[in-house]
Amino acid sequence: MSGAAAARDQIRIVGSSTVFPFSSTVVERFAQGGKFKAPILESTGTGGGFRLFCTGIGADTPDATGASRAMKASEFDTCQKNGVEGITELVIGFDGLTISQNKNGPKIALTKAQLFQALAKEVEANGQVVANPYKTWDQIDPSLPKVQIEVLGPPPTSGTRDAWVELVMEAGCKEFPAIKALDKARHDAVCKTMREDGAFIEAGENDNVIVQRLEGNPNAFGIFGYSFLEENVDKLRGVPVGGVEPKYETIASGQYPVSRPLFVYFKNQHMGVIPGLKEFLAEYASERAMGDDGYLADKGLVPLPDDKRKAAEQSALKMSPMAKPAS
Repeated sequence: MSGAAAARDQIRIVGSSTVFPFSSTVVERFAQGGKFKAPILESTGTGGGFRLFCTGIGADTPDATGASRAMKASEFDTCQKNGVEGITELVIGFDGLTISQNKNGPKIALTKAQLFQALAKEVEANGQVVANPYKTWDQIDPSLPKVQIEVLGPPPTSGTRDAWVELVMEAGCKEFPAIKALDKARHDAVCKTMREDGAFIEAGENDNVIVQRLEGNPNAFGIFGYSFLEENVDKLRGVPVGGVEPKYETIASGQYPVSRPLFVYFKNQHMGVIPGLKEFLAEYASERAMGDDGYLADKGLVPLPDDKRKAAEQSALKMSPMAKPAS
């Protein structure tokens, strides 16, 4: 790492498109301090961010990565193998995963089971596991609108996709006895595999692309984090899931059933070498950023409860290296 400071005088952050708007706000505030250059921020998706972050130590590797899920044990192992030995994990707050639509679209409320039926490659029908036959929402349930199923969502490299599969698809899958009866490998494949016949459309890592597509098509739906719904609330509305609307209050209270924590990971070995990195971590972890009245809440981040936020801040400022994740 010697000579890295001379090679690079700007912090470099990669990672999740969901965390990107929060990081860009911290970057802006940090740069306003005038002591350090504004960090360079790149949206690569959560999986892509971890890949870049874990390639090693040095000026040609990122200093930090945003993630819309926790680091996996396999990613941690890759980091260690490549010499990234001390990693600080900062939990920055919560995000609700929304399925959103154009305000002019047909009003709809969905359950996790219905979302599974709409989006899985294979579903249960008449006691059998079959290729997904549903073309319109009313075929799943007559009370739903008679419009074509068209849902835009993130690719497999996205932490949003990982979280959607875990929190919605796998949960909805549990409602179907024929799927429950499958052996583990087959069960996992059915519960986790999104359909590939055009009803679910992978729209890339840029959530703004999904927002634009929804503006142009009132019958389409999009999957993205609550902050993007918050930014576009004049044009879009969130679909209630399990009878609960995605709102700041329902996500903070844990009532909304599709929410997840967000993270930023920092390389301890780059601290004190890349100018401003320690100070940038302190800005990110501060109450003025992450607190109840912090500037990230204005961007749609749902803050952690006070005790957890203070613990996250203290752990980050000590740069306590994270332990290997359980899975």
